[in-house]
Amino acid sequence: MNGYNIDLKKQIEQLEKIVHSNKILESILVKAAEIGLKHYFIGAGCIAQTVWNYQMNLDLMHGISDIDFVYYDSSDLSIQAENAIIDKINSCMEHCPIKFDIKNQARVHLWYKDHFGYDIKPYSNLEEAINTWPTTATSIGIRLNDRKFCIYAPFGLNDLFGLIVRANKAQITEEIYKQKVNKWIAKWPLLKIIPW
Repeated sequence: MNGYNIDLKKQIEQLEKIVHSNKILESILVKAAEIGLKHYFIGAGCIAQTVWNYQMNLDLMHGISDIDFVYYDSSDLSIQAENAIIDKINSCMEHCPIKFDIKNQARVHLWYKDHFGYDIKPYSNLEEAINTWPTTATSIGIRLNDRKFCIYAPFGLNDLFGLIVRANKAQITEEIYKQKVNKWIAKWPLLKIIPW
């Protein structure tokens, strides 16, 4: 497998090559850099699934249901402020054939219990939020800074390139993990699932 068990610099080069190959994702990264947000990432499933598709010789958009666009702004935690950013991003991404899941990670704690059934502490920054995402392979964010890749991957890239799905137990439950695994294995049958 390309990118698995090689040094980090080569893994990053491989990731950049794969992302550039996904023309939809590449255009989103370019457009996102023009919006004017400072603390944001395109991340999670759309990045991991692009790599999985590349590794399995599938269409690079196979199985990708949305684009996670996360940002961090603690200056205004109102839903109105978040909706204004959502509208701005969506208007800039009108060309995109896939929907966006846009969230201010500074306000996730305000709705998390209603959605998942338990409280979480507020995140102090965007990277802390990514540290809690459900699996090691999908805990990843990318953006362009001056046309150069900025990558945040707290668990590294080896599980991603090795098609390994491993729970990040910082926040999710076993039930949430199993739901994700069942959904993903149906689309990417070569994934190696690490039991909870």
